[in-house]
Amino acid sequence: MKTIKISYWATTGLLSALFLFSAGMYFFNYDHVSAEFIKLGHPTYIVYPLAVLKVIAVVVLLSQKQSSIKDWVYSALFFDALLAFAAHTHVQDGEQGAALIGMILVLSSFFLGKKLYATKK
Repeated sequence: MKTIKISYWATTGLLSALFLFSAGMYFFNYDHVSAEFIKLGHPTYIVYPLAVLKVIAVVVLLSQKQSSIKDWVYSALFFDALLAFAAHTHVQDGEQGAALIGMILVLSSFFLGKKLYATKK
C-alpha cells in the first residue's frame, strides 16, 4: 500500500511537472512554440488555450481524489501526448521522446491511482 502511494505520487508529480513545463513554454516562449506548431502542421491559435488547459488539468490531477472529471483529464492528457508523439514522428524531428515519457507517466499515474483508491474503499 505504501509503495503504491509513493509510486502514484511520484508519477503524478513528474506528470504534473512535465505538463506545467510545457504550459510554461507555451506562455513564456510563444514565438519558438508557435514556430514549432507551424512545423508540425498545427494552427498557432491553439497555443494559449492549450497551455491554459494543461494548467487546469494539473490542478484537477492534484486536487481531486477520484472522480470522473479526473478520468477525463487523464484521457485528455494521454491524447495530447499521443498526438504530439504522432506529429513529431511524422515530421521526423526527433522530438517525440517527451511525448512518449508523457504517455508512460499518464498511464502509470492513472493505473496506480485506480489501484491506490480501490484499496482505500
